[in-house]
Amino acid sequence: MKSKRCAFLSMDNPDDFVIDDELAYEPLRRLQWEVETVSWRAQVNWDLFDLVIIRSPWDYQNAPDEFLRVLDKITHSSAELQNPLPLVRWNLDKRYLRDLETRGIPIVPTCWGENANDLHEASIHAWYGQLSTPELIIKPVISANADHTYRVPYNQRLELLPMLQDVFRNRAFMVQPFMPSVLEEGEFSLFYFAGEYSHAILKTPKQDDFRVQEEHGGYIRGVQPSETLRRQADAAMEVLPASPLYARVDFVRLPQAHTTEHFVVMEFELIEPALYLRMDEGAPARFANAINNFNTVDAWMARMY
Repeated sequence: MKSKRCAFLSMDNPDDFVIDDELAYEPLRRLQWEVETVSWRAQVNWDLFDLVIIRSPWDYQNAPDEFLRVLDKITHSSAELQNPLPLVRWNLDKRYLRDLETRGIPIVPTCWGENANDLHEASIHAWYGQLSTPELIIKPVISANADHTYRVPYNQRLELLPMLQDVFRNRAFMVQPFMPSVLEEGEFSLFYFAGEYSHAILKTPKQDDFRVQEEHGGYIRGVQPSETLRRQADAAMEVLPASPLYARVDFVRLPQAHTTEHFVVMEFELIEPALYLRMDEGAPARFANAINNFNTVDAWMARMY
């Protein structure tokens, strides 16, 4: 049987990041796939590949338009892009959370702003009341790795306001309540391959931080999600525009819900989520099998808005 060629789309210099995608290489080779990692900034003849999978291009947020142009080139080559460009465009801007909310999926309560004109003393004061919180999280609607993500206590709002206005001068942003459960319990991530649940992790920040990413010192461990959390994740997957090859859905528990197990979606990662394959022994093979068996046409025709 002739081997098929697959590119895992990455970045020029991933040395500062924890990446375990290569754990899927051997299971893919057993399924007759040749796999290599390729930077999204490289000059590549994409026709040489049967499949290009967006994996770890974790600097794309610095040049999102350029990144989308590259994905468009791949889409117009003979290679298949996963996840596909329409789904990437939908997920690139975190205002997709509004779509989830309108379809009945609970999200972290969120306010939205277009630029620094929406970020002033009156508005920032109002958000604390509107979101019923003593601390805000303000971050761009296009971001990754917690870049330009700020925790703003009420008593520091005026002190931080000039810096925030400068950062978001020409950048849309979102405002959310700081979720104490991130510190008390952590952030849950559930992973799905070809629409099927694979595994889950719990991410907790290091001491005196609120960011859960490993690059910021966060701690990661594999967990078995509760039935309640699984049901909520399954329900969230059901309202996506299409069945993706891979998906990661991040949840936090509402502060008042420690006894009711009510979780809300923090983010849906459909572009380049770290898949934490090392956290579950069977995850690399499940991912490889999903890649090998995924039927793009059926996935898209099965669930369109």
